[in-house]
Amino acid sequence: MTDTAASTAGPLVTGAEIARLAGVTRAAVSNWRRRHDDFPAPAGGAANSPLYALAEVQAWLDRQRKGQEVSPEVELWQALRAVYGEQMIAGLAQVARVLTGEAGAEVPDDISSRVRGLARTESPADLVNGLTERFVDSARRAGSDQVTPERVVRAVCHFAPQLRPGATVFDPACGIGVLLLSVASEAGTRCRGQEMDADSARFAQLRADLLGRSGVRVVAGDSLRADEWPDLKADLVVCDPPAGVTEWGREELLLDSRWDLGTPSKAEGELAWLQHAYAHTAPGGHVLMVMPASVAYRKAGRRIRAELVRRGILRQVVALPPGMATSHALPVHLWSLQRPENAAGMDTHRTVRMVDLTDNRPDGDLEPRPDQVADVSPIELLDDTVDLTPGSHLRPRHRDHPGEYAALRRELEDRIRRLAALLPELAAGGGPGSLDGATTSVADLARAGLVAYDGQEPVSASEQLDTDYLRGFLRSSANARRSTSASGTYRFDGRGSRIPRMGIDDQRRYGSAFRALSEFEEGMREVEELSRQLAEVARDGLATGGLAPEE
Repeated sequence: MTDTAASTAGPLVTGAEIARLAGVTRAAVSNWRRRHDDFPAPAGGAANSPLYALAEVQAWLDRQRKGQEVSPEVELWQALRAVYGEQMIAGLAQVARVLTGEAGAEVPDDISSRVRGLARTESPADLVNGLTERFVDSARRAGSDQVTPERVVRAVCHFAPQLRPGATVFDPACGIGVLLLSVASEAGTRCRGQEMDADSARFAQLRADLLGRSGVRVVAGDSLRADEWPDLKADLVVCDPPAGVTEWGREELLLDSRWDLGTPSKAEGELAWLQHAYAHTAPGGHVLMVMPASVAYRKAGRRIRAELVRRGILRQVVALPPGMATSHALPVHLWSLQRPENAAGMDTHRTVRMVDLTDNRPDGDLEPRPDQVADVSPIELLDDTVDLTPGSHLRPRHRDHPGEYAALRRELEDRIRRLAALLPELAAGGGPGSLDGATTSVADLARAGLVAYDGQEPVSASEQLDTDYLRGFLRSSANARRSTSASGTYRFDGRGSRIPRMGIDDQRRYGSAFRALSEFEEGMREVEELSRQLAEVARDGLATGGLAPEE
């Protein structure tokens, strides 16, 4: 975004930020753009990633009362949570069966009527995509590794090879199909998947059917113990395998022909999945595996790693930025393999490209700088440890310290200007304690049906209550103290939290201010990371002679 665009339109927001602002999915925002002629026009960005003026979006949401009332999509999600709880995938599969018109869908009448009502105003594809997005977001907030995180999916798509028309893509642990369908997005691509959880496999197939993806086939079953695609040879295999699983079937699979590179130990289940994926590649085909960083150096997997290097199968290892995985802040790696074109040949002269992005932000650029890449010869890797950690093989290289410093400084100044514009105008209030008189507990609001929960976050379930107002007061210092245990651990406790009683107009006034503060805090976290990078470049430049203080 240019300075001119920022000053003309004010702070700009993405479609995803609009969705968070209104408490809906990105699919709902896409529907608004198509169906409402008065929806704000893009004020910047690109055609496939437009940016909108925050002030115009907020004004439009206020006119439409979006975000001030619970949307039908949210009501459906809340109804599904009430019925299916932790078995939400089973519920989503049943909803997808209703949308496809499949007989035998056992869905409660309340949910069925909501689904059919939404299907009259939304396409089945948009509806199932919205539910999928909400489930993925819920899993992310809960720190679950049930679904491949959106950031990791983006990285796999970025580093995936260009597919020829009619290519075959396979995912042997596809879950609900997020990674498989994202990588194989081109029309005409054949997709094959297998997933141990039957509900997930069923939902993945039904979602593909609703999206019109006729080339997709997903089956249920344990890929390692009961391979349902024994004769499949794919152009690309992608996989985010179960991590840290020791009961993957080693004892019953000791003599399996897939262990061409060596029999994995019980603790190296990820290397069993890697060899399973490689066994399903056609000559010249590729494998992209999401791997824990520890697989690159653990002693138990040394022999298999050595064979990957010695035979020229391993082509690239990318250390992704920390924070890309949902369940932890540790970096994950992306291993890229390729089967030789000649079945009898081995390409032992190729180097292995090491890419270290661990200094980048999780949502930042995935294209590495020259100093983040090293092409390492097999002889350098085939030592006693066979350590494939990219950071261990990067050599100091020339950096454009003046260029990096100037660019980061411009970006920091631009973000600070945008942050200042986010701060709400606040006047003097009635003083401390002026809102303590008439208050209501969240427990009472929930019993009255005015509050529901989307994951851990409370949301309004009534036009009498504004969600941003509710969440803003729940995060106040008084309620934070009520939610802190004797050991000092913060744990949200809705039963003890209280909020002031106000009319809906006053609620919206407070809610707007709280919403602006939340956006300000999120922006400050981004500025903190940008400031760290700027200081690091400046310090390194000064220490190496790349930068010097002005006289």
